[in-house]
Amino acid sequence: MDDLPVEVIGNILSQLKAARDVVVASMTCQKWREAWKKHLRVLSFDSNDLSTHHGFNTTELEIIITQTIFQTRGLRCLTISMEDADEFSAAPVIAWLMYTKETLRELCYNVRTHPNINILERCGRQKLEVLKLAHNSITGIELSYQKFPQLKSLSLSFVSISAWDLSLLLSICPKIESLALVSPDIAMSELQATMELTSHSLKEIHVEAISLDKFLLEADSLQSLHLRDCNLEVFELIGKGALRVFKMDDVSIIHLDISESMENLEVVDVANFTVVWPKFYQMISKSLKLRTLRLWGVVLDEEVEAMDLETISVYFPRLSHLALSYDLGDDVLTHCLQGSSNLENVVALELGWTIISNRFSAWVAELLERCPRLKKLKIFVGVSEVKTEKELGMLGNFTTSMIPLMRKYMEVEVQFEFE
Repeated sequence: MDDLPVEVIGNILSQLKAARDVVVASMTCQKWREAWKKHLRVLSFDSNDLSTHHGFNTTELEIIITQTIFQTRGLRCLTISMEDADEFSAAPVIAWLMYTKETLRELCYNVRTHPNINILERCGRQKLEVLKLAHNSITGIELSYQKFPQLKSLSLSFVSISAWDLSLLLSICPKIESLALVSPDIAMSELQATMELTSHSLKEIHVEAISLDKFLLEADSLQSLHLRDCNLEVFELIGKGALRVFKMDDVSIIHLDISESMENLEVVDVANFTVVWPKFYQMISKSLKLRTLRLWGVVLDEEVEAMDLETISVYFPRLSHLALSYDLGDDVLTHCLQGSSNLENVVALELGWTIISNRFSAWVAELLERCPRLKKLKIFVGVSEVKTEKELGMLGNFTTSMIPLMRKYMEVEVQFEFE
């Protein structure tokens, strides 16, 4: 260890991240203390780690963080998560940000202060590339001096911000590629019924736990769209066909309009979603380059039939990963098996059924027959609701029927998961 260059030791300490571990390790010898002060690049403070084990109060935490940061030079990544701590004084927090502003490239900030700090004002015009904010309030975006010329990734979790300020925030991040909005408190003005976001550089967006009447996103370069646990009346994406990945999980949308961006899709992953309009299947049928299709826990309304294998085979000739789980009865199973075309390129297959059915094993057998290149099969069976003797019998019949099927397809790796 004595022969290691001090720069290498600095990299080792940076991998530890947690401030407590870094300080302990730096006590090894004089050379490690020098590496901590001159070559440490990553540092993380977490109130759960510090308060739980040592019982520090807020004032003591402020002193510890200040002393630790001020002994470093050239920090590039700083995480301060004081979620379980009381409000900090604004002065020391401002001092941390000012001390590191010249070298910092990534900031993860979750600190409540009194008075409140305008974090964008403190970090604007710097070389930040990643900014993650949590449990903060953002008010008033000043276009004249609050700019983030190098910012590529922005994450806002449990942040209070108006729809207008959020739109302005994106406009001062000309190079932003990734945006995450998790449980934001979006304030809408009386004159603004729609949240409109525009970015020509944005490539990835993750939106979680948000409820809006109308969400309009204009992003020419968007490649990945993920909506989770959202309640939206209208969602509209205006793009130029760059979208590659489309995911929805536990989402309620009355009107979804992304059809102009579907042609180059490679992944469609929809889970726990109620289809309330027939156009959904017509919309994804434009995705001729699709390689992964996942329709999981999808509840179909009475007017919509499940997508059958014949349609999947014709519409998605490049499909290699298929996952299907419908929460309906035997009639849907029969409908799904319509046609005779094979899924020539499917190598991974996931099948799920929340209702135990005697038809399920026959459905699995038919799918195996129509996937000649299959390598992996994973079967999810819902057993949490199995209570009656009849249901237990069907579960036993299913398990028994799988044994000869597995012997027939020895080349296929089979996994079972009982939920």
